[in-house]
Amino acid sequence: MSASLKSGGNRDNFASFVCDEASLDVLRSVAVDMGWQPERCAKGGLRNAIQSLSVSASPNILLVDLSESGDPLSDINALAEVCEPGTVVIAVGQVNDVRLYRDLLGSGIHDYLLKPLSPNVVRDTLVQAQAIFAAPRGHSHDAHVVKRHTSLAVVGTRGGAGASTLATSLAWMFSSDKSLSTALFDLDIHFGTGALALDLEPGRGLTDAIDNPSRIDGLFIERAMIRANENLAILSAEAPISAPLMTDGAAFIQLQEEFRQAFEMTVIDLPRNMLINFPHLINDINVVVVTTELTLAGARDAIRLLSWLKSNASQARTIVVANKIHPGVSEISKSDFEASIERKINFLVPFDAKAAANAAKLGQTFIAANRSAKAAVAIRQIGEAVIGSIDDSGAAVPEVVADKKKSLLGKIDLKSLLSTKARAAAAAESA
Repeated sequence: MSASLKSGGNRDNFASFVCDEASLDVLRSVAVDMGWQPERCAKGGLRNAIQSLSVSASPNILLVDLSESGDPLSDINALAEVCEPGTVVIAVGQVNDVRLYRDLLGSGIHDYLLKPLSPNVVRDTLVQAQAIFAAPRGHSHDAHVVKRHTSLAVVGTRGGAGASTLATSLAWMFSSDKSLSTALFDLDIHFGTGALALDLEPGRGLTDAIDNPSRIDGLFIERAMIRANENLAILSAEAPISAPLMTDGAAFIQLQEEFRQAFEMTVIDLPRNMLINFPHLINDINVVVVTTELTLAGARDAIRLLSWLKSNASQARTIVVANKIHPGVSEISKSDFEASIERKINFLVPFDAKAAANAAKLGQTFIAANRSAKAAVAIRQIGEAVIGSIDDSGAAVPEVVADKKKSLLGKIDLKSLLSTKARAAAAAESA
């Protein structure tokens, strides 16, 4: 929960809520050493903190005791609801469990300390928390060094075309193989699988951002995103099916802007229907990967998507990927598909059901679980192409588009590509 630390207004520097007298004595002593008011160290655990902060401003640094909490992660999320952006939260407790520690850090807290508390350990932790105030926002490195940022959107022509598998694998490749700080942004608000592919809980960060766009800043991003590895963080949701998406899209644009400041790569798993309601999502995208299968429906919707992108995202480099290729059994041949969309398919990814099942069983992305698979090799080639699509200024390298004047559908007789059985059925129906 280490959101931004803006020391200002009526916010106190520090407050704590602990359950036992021994911990209270340690904290009051350390608070005096730090020059803070010992009265801000109160008796009571996390639930007391939630009650208190629901009616008062949260401090810059908040220490809470989880000893009496039956569900620490749920209670920490409840605490986030009443904490203002800018609060660093330090938890203390009695459970010495590595998984709990990692889960708590993943939820956004700054640190987790075991009881009984040591004055030296508490003091060091508070000093580290204070240091966050001294660091200018967004300037963890030299302020004059501007990171080159690449924004990638992966869009499927149809459901099941493999856009999410491709997005998660590319994000993993950029973060792991290329050591680039990467944000994975899963915009399938109700049914997204980005976190699932990484064996993570999606958290509430994205739904919080949609509900409260004004809270979004660099430190909200730090608190809300879930870490998959040192360089990869994901923002996703599993919103209830009964809760329709109620937003004008402002939160999505603001999130993208914060990603540009905080990361070197942004990978957006972008459901195609989002382009209808929020076309501005694509305004600042550098590269768009259009993922399709070699089917009639895929050809039709690839034509429509590519035409839309040409009109609405002319700044972006478009890469066409044919996914789940079964040699010899596609509805449409590669050459006929290319004729219909009036451009080349850039990459072919072979179908590999065994590798996909292996990734699911391991709780890993496809590319992480199947490094030597032919499909994984193809995905790495796509990743290299994405990185090579951006020049030194951060602009997309223009793609070469053939000059063809015939209609998009005129290049191919789609009816002739239907199976014999389908044509016979259609003829019988018309008769």
